[in-house]
Order: sequence, then C-alpha cells, then structure tokens
Amino acid sequence: MRKLTIALLSLSLLLGACAPNFQQREEVVDQPKNTKEEAIIPKYKISDKYYQVILPFKPSGARGLTVNNLNTRYDINEFEMGLMRVAQNTFDPNPDKYVFREGQILKKSTVESWLARKYTKKQLAELKKKEEDNLGLNPVDEGVGDIEARNKKSPIYLAHLLEYDFLVKGDKDTYKLGGVAIGLALNSVHYYQKEKYGDTFHVNIDQQVMEREGKKIAQEVLTRLRAMDELRNVPITIALFEQASIESVVPGNFFAYTTVRQGADIDKWEKVNEKYYLFPSKDAREKYREDALAFDNFKQDVEKYFPNFNGVVGKAHYVDGQLKELNITIPIQFYGKAEGIGFTQYVTGKVMEHFPKYISVSVSVTSVNGPESLIVRKADQDAPMVHIY
Repeated sequence: MRKLTIALLSLSLLLGACAPNFQQREEVVDQPKNTKEEAIIPKYKISDKYYQVILPFKPSGARGLTVNNLNTRYDINEFEMGLMRVAQNTFDPNPDKYVFREGQILKKSTVESWLARKYTKKQLAELKKKEEDNLGLNPVDEGVGDIEARNKKSPIYLAHLLEYDFLVKGDKDTYKLGGVAIGLALNSVHYYQKEKYGDTFHVNIDQQVMEREGKKIAQEVLTRLRAMDELRNVPITIALFEQASIESVVPGNFFAYTTVRQGADIDKWEKVNEKYYLFPSKDAREKYREDALAFDNFKQDVEKYFPNFNGVVGKAHYVDGQLKELNITIPIQFYGKAEGIGFTQYVTGKVMEHFPKYISVSVSVTSVNGPESLIVRKADQDAPMVHIY
C-alpha cells in the first residue's frame, strides 16, 4: 500500500509538471445572445494551426451527429479539422482577432430537419406535418415505383452540416459573435437499402453533379442563416466537402468555399485544391510518381529489417499539387523492448534519408500490445522527435 501511495503521488506530481499552465488566464465576458456570462481565454496556445478555445467549453447542440452521418472515422476527422483550416482564410487564428467555440446557433433538431429529404404535399399530410416543417435540403423521394430507379434519380447529396463560431473582442473585455463557418459534407456515393434490414446498395454521384447540387444547397443554407437574428450581419463562410466511400482508407476533402460578408447572395466560389492519397497505391503512382517511388524505397528498407514483413502504409496529404504531410503506420510484432528501440532507430534514419525536408513526416510503430514508438519530423526540421512508449 505504501508503494502504491508513493507511485500515485509521483504520478500526480509528474502530470502537474507537464500540464499547460492555465492559471495564467484572461477573464472575459462572452455575449452570444446579449446575455452576459463569465468565460476564460487561456493564454497558452499550443500551435498557430489551432484557434484558442473559449472556456468553459460548450459542446454544440448538434453534438454527436457527425459520427452518425459520415462514413468513416477518416472523414469525421478531416471534415472537422479541414473546416478549421478553410476557416483560417477568413477568420485569423490570432487570439487578438478571433477565438473559437463550437457552433451554438444551429440546434440538433434544426440540423436534422435540414438533412432530411424534402416532402411532397401528400407526405406532409400523411406525417401530419405543416409546410413550415418541410425544411429538408435533400431531393424529394415520392416513394412510388422501383426503389433502385428512385435512388438513382434522387440520391442523398447532403450528408452532414457542421457549424463553427468565431468570437471577436469588443469593449470592456467582452466577446461577441464575429463570424461563422459552415461545412457541408456531400456524398460521392449514396447508400440505400431496399428493405429495412436487407443488403446495402449504392449509387455513385458524379463529381460535377455533386458540386452543382452542393452549391445550390449552400445558397439555401445562407438564405436561412441570414434570416436568423444572430447571423444577420456577420461574415459567413460555407465550405463544400466531398465525402469518400465507406470502403476508403483515406478521407475525402474540401474542394470549394465562399465567404459572404453581407447579404444573402453567393457571388463567387474559391477553389480548395487538396487531396489525400494512399501509399502504396495505383492512383498515387500515376499522379505523383516521384513521391510514390520515395515511399516504395522507404518501405523496401523497412522490409529488409524484417524480411517477412509487409505492412507499411502511408496517408499523403497534397495541397495545390504539393506533398505537405505524410503519415505512415507500421504495425509489427516485437519480441523485446530492445528490438523495438533498435527498429525505431533504424526507421528514423530511413525517414531522414528518403523524404525531403520540406514535408512533414510522422511514423507510428504499433504492435498487438498498442503503440510502440512515434517518429515526427516536421517540415524543415533538422532532427526528428522520437518517442518510445
């Protein structure tokens, strides 16, 4: 018992020493709807990539819908983090300009009603709904005729809608809503069932059709947002995200966004040139031959260390046709800690040898027991960070 007490005390001291210092804090007033409440902006900022979050943290009213509505965990992560990247084109992450909070304007019931299909008058009557409840942004399915033909004619385009709020500092250390970013996740593949617990079928959606329908939905979303008192006069960014298929091991990507500072009309769209590729893959070799070759050489060197091993995979993130980030996973079985340390040292050298300095590379080495080591070499960094678990 004495040893356990000492161990727990040591652990608490260690965690206290490693935790960010949130004692230095700035107390402000957040004014979401002309009501005043105490809030805190931590002074410690972990990265220029992220916004400072207003505390205490308020979860979105639509919390949990992202997990239910997107196909894979890859899409969930990229949809959320990608929207934050796109928002930085409009809302400066410098805390003197904007701070972040999860969306508080759109409630769960609102998002769910917008994600539904539009109803016919007959369907409204059968469901005992009023016309003002007919808020679905997806096409009508009249429910008559061959189910396959109906789904091909009217697939679900809008899979999910995500809101981020950005606050600006006002007078007397108060904060108020300064802008909103809305992400629209669009389906590249529409999945449906002919019966409740039957097989799942799918319809591929042409990229041009998806983009056209996404922009039409974005205009309607903007019109509805501008009708809300809180959003009548703040900048609104709307970004379009192409969701990958359910079988994909890499996420989809944002492909366009617009920012409307006043009014309810979208005049132009900005292109987002981002794409994820799996290494090794046919698509990566055809599109980015040199990068694919560098990965193949790295993979071959890893396999020389363990001749019977063949499990190195990478997720590459391209921006404007340039490789920016490469995340590699190596699942492997070790028979001792020394073996894992030696392997990590070997892989670290190969990272420095095969990949140019202008890209960020991370390598996660795992086993059946969990994570074994992590290697991170940020862009233009001379020496990587290596951690043995």
